[in-house]
Amino acid sequence: EERIASETVFDGRLLTVRVDTVKTPGGRETSREVVAHPGAVGILPLTEDNRVILVRQFRYAVGRELLEIPAGTREPEETAEACAHRELEEEVGMRAGQLGLMATFFVSPGWCNEELVIFRAWDLEPSKANLEDDEDLEVVVVGPEEIPQLIAGGQIADAKTLTSLTMYLATLRE
Repeated sequence: EERIASETVFDGRLLTVRVDTVKTPGGRETSREVVAHPGAVGILPLTEDNRVILVRQFRYAVGRELLEIPAGTREPEETAEACAHRELEEEVGMRAGQLGLMATFFVSPGWCNEELVIFRAWDLEPSKANLEDDEDLEVVVVGPEEIPQLIAGGQIADAKTLTSLTMYLATLRE
């Protein structure tokens, strides 16, 4: 599709919403609503005994607490790796000696351009948590055997955490 025109209808701190007029391959003119997002990272931190460090936090948009992998939005010009190191230290109070790419994917490509990069982090060393002013979270360490029940019980219910934990559990079965 070819963009003919674009109108920004909201420009916020974390995202921009625009309505684009496009021409389809068949020559038809239509509109597309797009949420533009700077991108984010998620980190799957692993302890020496292969347990996973998660964070429990209230998510206003869904109205409840969720258990999630540490994650955050990339700053302008920040690499995904630098963001992963920053978020791990801010949210969990750990530094990663090793960081490995697990996956890169679009969260909801039908209407949003957010690209999420997931890293596995290991060789962790304690540091000091440095939560942002609007963050209130609890660090929770879980064993691989606990993960299926946490998913079935709805405590783990977001796409980035489900994706990364499913990939992690698959590696344990290999």
